[in-house]
Amino acid sequence: MNQLDQKIYMQRAIKLAEYGMHTCKPNPRVGCVIVKDGQVIGEGWHKKTGGDHAEIVALKSCEVDPKDSIVFVSLEPCTHQGRTPPCIEALINAKVSEVIFSSMDPNPKVSGKSVDILNAAGIEVSHGLLSDQSDELNIGFFHRMRFKKPFVRSKIGSSIDGKIALSNGESKWITSDDSRYDVQKLRAESCAIMTSNQTVLADDASLNVRIDDFYDDDQPLRIVVDSSRKCSGNEKIFQLPGETMIHSERVNQSLFEHLGSMEINNVLVESGPRMNGALLESDLIDELIIYMSPCILGSDAKDMFDFPVIEKLSDRYSFAVHHLDKIGADMKITLRRESV
Repeated sequence: MNQLDQKIYMQRAIKLAEYGMHTCKPNPRVGCVIVKDGQVIGEGWHKKTGGDHAEIVALKSCEVDPKDSIVFVSLEPCTHQGRTPPCIEALINAKVSEVIFSSMDPNPKVSGKSVDILNAAGIEVSHGLLSDQSDELNIGFFHRMRFKKPFVRSKIGSSIDGKIALSNGESKWITSDDSRYDVQKLRAESCAIMTSNQTVLADDASLNVRIDDFYDDDQPLRIVVDSSRKCSGNEKIFQLPGETMIHSERVNQSLFEHLGSMEINNVLVESGPRMNGALLESDLIDELIIYMSPCILGSDAKDMFDFPVIEKLSDRYSFAVHHLDKIGADMKITLRRESV
């Protein structure tokens, strides 16, 4: 099979993995395509934690015997017994001839082990094809496996002069309807959404996902940081479907380590300048997503971040531009720490 065909099949596997974007957390998003004699004979994706993995779904869907087929899977097949049996056993039993996977699994229980096991069974193995795309799809899972804490992205809506609200607190709406809908998609992809008690009390924020075909069972965990214990528990955010957790201390490294132990892959921060400043100062933001509206609010308006004055340029906080997109009338700027 030529390299172009391999890329087409792997691209399809990655596309299938996206179908589990909202439903399979905390597990990684994985897709699988099985090809025999130049034809796709089966495909599948991991839909829900505890359910069949992508390879099993694909094998069960095969229209003909998968013996001597080539399996394209977006993530290394699992080798350990978890909530479901290891996928390599099913591939070996199916007598496939070759397995091509995109990303190496960062889970130390799995990473690299499938290659030797499959090779020992006479199955050819290669990996790395379109791994940048597959890695990006599971950036939160990969981050948690490597650093024992979730990937933290902060969403900010601002004017082009970097302001998020007028001096009187008015901020509805700086950005466009299109940007606000895009934020809903960010929420849906997240394991948890974090905010401050100030945001809850000032805006009566909901922070739930409100898009079509999204089920309340998949609502991200909502985390309210309330070190001053000002929330009563009767606010709207506590009454909506899904779980809301109060964190009664300040945000720090130990909070995110705890969230990692809860299998939280990624956290979306939606808050004001004080929390964003505290997270930035503590080096806890992995990614900034700024929806920038083509308007100017002036010098008296509120800044994105509230933290101590920087005296030297060498002490500045630096990010790399990861992506630029136009969303409606706004610019979506994705900035990522270079160490991520």
